[in-house]
Amino acid sequence: MATYAIGDIQGCYDELRRLLDKMDFDPTRDKLWCVGDLVNRGPDSLAVLRWIKALGERAIVVLGNHDLHLLAVALGGARASKKDTLDEILDAPDRDELLHWLRHRPLLHHSEKKGFTLIHAGLPPQWDLAQARACARELEATLQGPDHIRFFQQMYDNEPSRWSDALDGIARLRFITNALTRLRWCSADGALLLKEKGGLEQPVPGALPWFRMPDRRTREDRILFGHWSTIGFLAEDNCWALDSGCLWGGRLSALRVRRKKPLKLIELDCAGYLAPG
Repeated sequence: MATYAIGDIQGCYDELRRLLDKMDFDPTRDKLWCVGDLVNRGPDSLAVLRWIKALGERAIVVLGNHDLHLLAVALGGARASKKDTLDEILDAPDRDELLHWLRHRPLLHHSEKKGFTLIHAGLPPQWDLAQARACARELEATLQGPDHIRFFQQMYDNEPSRWSDALDGIARLRFITNALTRLRWCSADGALLLKEKGGLEQPVPGALPWFRMPDRRTREDRILFGHWSTIGFLAEDNCWALDSGCLWGGRLSALRVRRKKPLKLIELDCAGYLAPG
C-alpha cells in the first residue's frame, strides 16, 4: 500500500488520471492525499470531485481557497468570478451531495504514522503544530455546523492580518481561513501579506515566504502544501510545495510519502488551459 500526495488539480481531470496511471495508483490499496483546490479554472471540476469522492477513505482532501470559493458561491451567495468554471457543478443533479461532502473535508491533516502534515497554503510563524491543528478544527466545526452559510457570507477579507490569541468570532475564523488557504508571504514581524502572489524570483521587500520565516514554530515539522504555483515543486526547510502549475501548462506533481525512506517525486507535463496570471 502506497500513499501519494498530489498538488492542486483545479479541474484538470485528464491530467489527474494520466498521472495516476503513471504512478500505478491502485484505488483499492493506495491512498491519495490532495492539498486542496480540487476545482475551478480547469475544464472538468465536476469529474474531479466525483472521482475523488468515490475513493472514499482512500482519499484525504484538505480544503483550498478555490474549494471554499465554490462553497461560498453555492451556499453563501458569493459572486462568481468571470474566470470561474463552476457552473457544471452548480447545475449537476448530485450537486447537494458533492457540496455536502466537500464542506466536511478538513483544513489540515496530520499523520502520526507517516510523520507529515498536509495543508493547502501555509502556517503563520506564531503557530506551533498543536495550535495549527486546533485552529483548523475550529474552522472545520464552523464549516460543518449550522452557521456555515453566515460564515461564507463574511469570509472574504484580508483582515485581520496579524494573529492574536485574543481574536474571536468572524475575525478569528477569517484569519485561520486566510492562513491555511491563501498564505504565501509574511512580513518580517509575522503578518500575512495576502496581496502578494509572485514567485521567489520576485521577492517582496521586507518579506519572506512563510516557510522561510526564521522564527516559524513549525520548522521541525514536515509539511506538504500547494497553492503557490509560481514556485513550482520545491523542497526545503521540512516543507514540500506541490503546486507545479498544471493549470497554467506546468506540471502536475505527486510525492510518494514515506516516513523513513526518501520521498519519490512523480510528475506529468501538462499542456495547460490558461495563461499564467
